[in-house]
Amino acid sequence: MTLTFYTNPMSRGRIARWMLEEVGATYETVVLDYADTMKAPDYLAINPMGKVPAIVHDGHVVTEGAAICAYLADTYAEVGLTPTAAERADYYRWLFFGAGPAEQAITNKAMGFVVPEGRDRMAGYGTFDLMVDTLERAVGAHDYIAGDRFTAADVYVGAQVMWGLQFQSLPTRPAFEAYAARLGAREAYRRASAKDDALMAKAG
Repeated sequence: MTLTFYTNPMSRGRIARWMLEEVGATYETVVLDYADTMKAPDYLAINPMGKVPAIVHDGHVVTEGAAICAYLADTYAEVGLTPTAAERADYYRWLFFGAGPAEQAITNKAMGFVVPEGRDRMAGYGTFDLMVDTLERAVGAHDYIAGDRFTAADVYVGAQVMWGLQFQSLPTRPAFEAYAARLGAREAYRRASAKDDALMAKAG
């Protein structure tokens, strides 16, 4: 099997890197830059959006961070990051919440967009504060997002929380801090971060 990982160390590619390290995949890394290679024809043939991350696994393209997490969990099912029957509902619920309402709300707030009063029904996340309160309850309900065991959903949701705390795009709350601390202690997370940090240092 061949697996090629397209990324930039200052991007959501860090999520996919973390997941690749969690499953122990053997992969080739292709680093793209925003101004040039990410918009080049050969990469646009892989992802017409001109965004990273993307993986190509035995000729099959997977884009979008949450999709990559789920795909790798299924492909390397023997690692045990897919949900059990009891975990499945929360696994999919919060994985897609992270990729949908949370991502949208955090991005919109960072860009200065505020849902006009009375228009929250038109936004999938309602309001930023509603999203934050919902996410806080989710990560505080168990040690991990789908229960008492780490799954692939924690990679995506965890990245949102950890970045949110780092860049102050989420408020500092005890449930977020405790969740981030648990995830930050994982060997695969530290290994992935070290690889991306080294790429950033090399580029700088």
